[in-house]
Amino acid sequence: MTEYGYFLSCEEFGPADLIEQARMAEQAGFQRLWISDHYHPWNDAQGQSPFVWSVIGALSEAVSLPVETAVTCPTVRMHPAVVAQAAATSALMTGGRFRLGVGTGEALNEHILGDPWPPTTVRLEMLEEAVQIMRRLFTGEQVTHYGTHYKVENARLYTVPDEPIPIDISGFGPEATALAARIGDGYITMMPEESMVTQFRKGGGGTKPVSGGAKVCYGTDREECVRTVRELWSNELLPGEMGQVLPTPRHFEQLMPLISEDMVRENRVCGDDVDEHVSALTAFVDAGFDVVYVNQIGPDQRGFFDFYRTKVLPQLPR
Repeated sequence: MTEYGYFLSCEEFGPADLIEQARMAEQAGFQRLWISDHYHPWNDAQGQSPFVWSVIGALSEAVSLPVETAVTCPTVRMHPAVVAQAAATSALMTGGRFRLGVGTGEALNEHILGDPWPPTTVRLEMLEEAVQIMRRLFTGEQVTHYGTHYKVENARLYTVPDEPIPIDISGFGPEATALAARIGDGYITMMPEESMVTQFRKGGGGTKPVSGGAKVCYGTDREECVRTVRELWSNELLPGEMGQVLPTPRHFEQLMPLISEDMVRENRVCGDDVDEHVSALTAFVDAGFDVVYVNQIGPDQRGFFDFYRTKVLPQLPR
């Protein structure tokens, strides 16, 4: 059974808006929530960056939907011992309806304390060690750890849930996908690529959940939607590793001329064509995903939720 969730964007909306969107998502029939964990937006036009753990606390009171970070980087900006405490508290506040999604992060968010930004292979090593530390702390036992990248001395989480917190690993390439298959409780990726799902399942992931996400822009004026996507989320169409290595929103803004409106038309669902929206999400189902999250770009959130409640969600495969 495929489930459908809503993806809350901490880059584009402040705390009050995110809480209201979560309420609308639950009322519209979405079954789960993702929420991004960023220190900076990708560009100034997005314009927000609330602290995700405070928002999750508010979500636990506002809605009954399961919540997952998509994704937290527990390696540079925040020590894994601190992330473990935040995740444990979130799990308790949501009544066990919390999953911790983690990944290797981006320089945009993680370089802010002046630490060097390691290459991908090192970041994957750091992530694996961080997950080991967090899982030990989730037991509630005292932990001392002297590892390659982290030290922990006499640390104990006194406020922990009865059940271990699931940790899903984000991966967009074969190395990260292999890590997810080996150590993750689930796998997160953003493209409906069946080959990555197959690698995860055959590499050790088995029947563990695979989650993916898509950004769309609903509106009655398709061309206005195209302009909105280009202004707010052109960063998603940049090639290569720029998304991982550029350090400031200004750098992403400087690359905006590389993204044309035609590129947006070809790569993002814009407008109010029901079949296009259904097809974009069904692609994840066909690729073997268990959960599909969707995010509405731009201000017309109420229109989006009404559109999905009445026209899109009823047509999606379950």
